[in-house]
Amino acid sequence: MKVAVLGAGSWGTALAALIARHGHQAVLWGRDPAVARAIDAGHENPRYLPGIALPVNLHATTDLAAAMADADQVLVVVPSHAFTETLHLLAPLLPAGVGVSWATKGFEPGTGRFLHEVAEDVLGSGVSLAVVTGPSFAREVAQGLPTAVTIHGADEAFCQQVADVLHGPTFRAYTGNDMVGAELGGAMKNVLAVATGVSDGMGLGLNARAGLITRGLNEMLRLAAAIGARPETLMGLAGLGDLVLTCTGDLSRNRRLGLALGRGQAIAEAVREIGQVVESVQTADEVMRQARRHRIDLSITEAVGDVLHGDITPREALERLLAREQKPEYPQTLFKDAAG
Repeated sequence: MKVAVLGAGSWGTALAALIARHGHQAVLWGRDPAVARAIDAGHENPRYLPGIALPVNLHATTDLAAAMADADQVLVVVPSHAFTETLHLLAPLLPAGVGVSWATKGFEPGTGRFLHEVAEDVLGSGVSLAVVTGPSFAREVAQGLPTAVTIHGADEAFCQQVADVLHGPTFRAYTGNDMVGAELGGAMKNVLAVATGVSDGMGLGLNARAGLITRGLNEMLRLAAAIGARPETLMGLAGLGDLVLTCTGDLSRNRRLGLALGRGQAIAEAVREIGQVVESVQTADEVMRQARRHRIDLSITEAVGDVLHGDITPREALERLLAREQKPEYPQTLFKDAAG
């Protein structure tokens, strides 16, 4: 099977390498000719995955038409701010009957639309769609370390097709049909990882970190209930799993951003040092757009957004969160509402 993987960053490269190691024809498309040449000639992505050997049967190109030609599957792995543009580029090149999946996390900047809404709008209702998400650092996947993800979409057969390409000896791919819940978990965890990073950067301790993760999951579940997602999705790989990984693992760009802010570093300097896209900077605004639309109080997410915009300091955010009134941990009707 030929799989066109669009996006030659760390995650796109790792997934393309995984697919190639599973015996499929993986073609990785990216915009940077130097990265494409390095992957083809040196079997390494020195910019995004330095020091990790890539399979010799992985081919990289800057020619989108060549990547898409005769593809059996298309997997989009670009940052959320480039997602819409990439779909517009691939749409006229998409072979008939070929589905599109993505491992992009976040919302469409400026509109707050879920990415499956963008895909349906750009590609039309006749194209099968799926989202690949879950607790997965690119470097560990590229190294062949054990990983589990989940693939959600309305077309069960296509989700299974995507899972079959990804599933292997060290990579487990589950399936589901709650695309809204899967996308929500993948987006919100980035914002909450900033919160735990800030806490750790300020030296607030392990109790504080655990509290933020748990209350962050609460915020996920409350927003999920409002938009019709299923609670089990947020309690699984797409939600809790990704949340724990991103909030505790220092390979997370969003956690590293929080650590820097908690230590007093300016956001522009922190983002520059990280050197890759930090999704939480845009995602916090889009999550709050959803929260306001559904009249939901997301105190942690709101505080992160205010810190990222420079409206308050991390210390002021902490004081604001600790000053909130005492209340029940969970509304009694939360899971009933979430189940519809």
